[in-house]
Amino acid sequence: MGKITGFIDFKRTLPKKRPVSDRIKDYREFYKPFGEEKLKEQAARCMDCGVPFCHTGCPLGNIIPDWNDLVYRGRWKAAMDRLHATNNFPEFTGRLCPAPCEEACVLGINEPAVAIEEIEKQIVERAFKEGWVQPEPPLSRTGKKVAVIGSGPAGLAAAQQLNRAGHQVLVLERSDRIGGLLRYGIPDFKMEKNIIDRRTRIMEEEGVEFRTSVSVGVDLTRDELDATYDAVVFCGGSTRPRDLPIEGRELDGVVFAMDFLPQQNRVVAGDAVADQILATGKHVVVIGGGDTGSDCIGTSTRQGATSVTNFELLPEPPKGRPESQPWPYWPMRLRNSSSHVEAEEAARGIRQFSALSKKFVGKKGKVTKILTAECELQDGKIIEIPGTDKEWDCDLVILAMGFVGPETDTVVSQYGAELDPRGNVKVDENFMSSAPGFFAAGDAQRGQSLIVWAISDGREVARGVDQYLMGATELPTKDGMDLPRR
Repeated sequence: MGKITGFIDFKRTLPKKRPVSDRIKDYREFYKPFGEEKLKEQAARCMDCGVPFCHTGCPLGNIIPDWNDLVYRGRWKAAMDRLHATNNFPEFTGRLCPAPCEEACVLGINEPAVAIEEIEKQIVERAFKEGWVQPEPPLSRTGKKVAVIGSGPAGLAAAQQLNRAGHQVLVLERSDRIGGLLRYGIPDFKMEKNIIDRRTRIMEEEGVEFRTSVSVGVDLTRDELDATYDAVVFCGGSTRPRDLPIEGRELDGVVFAMDFLPQQNRVVAGDAVADQILATGKHVVVIGGGDTGSDCIGTSTRQGATSVTNFELLPEPPKGRPESQPWPYWPMRLRNSSSHVEAEEAARGIRQFSALSKKFVGKKGKVTKILTAECELQDGKIIEIPGTDKEWDCDLVILAMGFVGPETDTVVSQYGAELDPRGNVKVDENFMSSAPGFFAAGDAQRGQSLIVWAISDGREVARGVDQYLMGATELPTKDGMDLPRR
């Protein structure tokens, strides 16, 4: 490493955020600029640790110590090449990934981990600013055609890798814009959508074709796909939300997160949304303590909610690493997102753990209250604690309890693809389903997961498709690197 004592000399530092009172007035990203010298100091904290466990923490196998060292030495373009060698879209992961690499960082055993995610984001943003990120079209074409269904991170990664292998790739998206959950779901204050647009423009220049507003299985059937394409890759995501079938569920004002969040994305994009679900002036209850719930909290705060209360069924996790989840495993510990901080400061935000939702109460067909009880976890089961009932005022309830699998009643059923016990598309080691030539990747085959797993699966399914079409593949393995052709 460039500075052997860097992890001793420098403390972990991240860019400052705009004040809460300022940033909740808009939907722009809210981190302030971070100087180059500060970033070099953060990169210098990467230890000469011998065995870099950050590699195992990252599903993409990012070569993290290499690009940390290159940043410290000021070799930004080389750092970009090394970063792109394993990750097609570091501008996405640098903003949205929960950074399991940092939890696996060797320095993190007894000190704050290296600021890996921030360094990753700064490398790729520098690369775009300098004009180093350029289209890399294939040197030749194979004559094979592949249709990729879904334009989230898994579909985009699969498309870019397959295109680089020389295949002609068409990405089909049922929404009116490319990006999947990145476009309609992730709030703009976490990732502004021009970040997607600039990457897809490069992919188009590389030869990838995009077609929106196409519902595959309805507008385009299996027979039509098979008549044109040599392989099909299903990356439709895990889009069936988990419901809460309790009394009063039918009341107006009880909505799914993915009915609420995409509407605000559209408004920010300049679209007119009729009858938009708004939190303005309302007592909002968000049920679900994950990332989607956090996104609903941040959006509700920006819309001017009177109060925002967050219910989580499980007990409050510890602030530190649990003994049962030692380094370098991902720990289930208490995490406060920027949206939680905003709600606490600006919308009387409350996080309520061990909260069992029992009943919605309403007047004239509209929800006005929710009845909960305290609960505890016993032998893996949620047990209600008698005598702990409590009523909460609410005008809007947002269900953000995760997703239970992909929609399988259209193109998946048309191909007759076998499902696993959880309702996801079952695949073999090459990501091919039980239907020859029909592949699946990302949340559609893995279940709801992280963006880094989606990109990793997209890269892996591209290898499987290339192997299927050509009998061999030179696309990189999960442990290999895709070095740029310059």
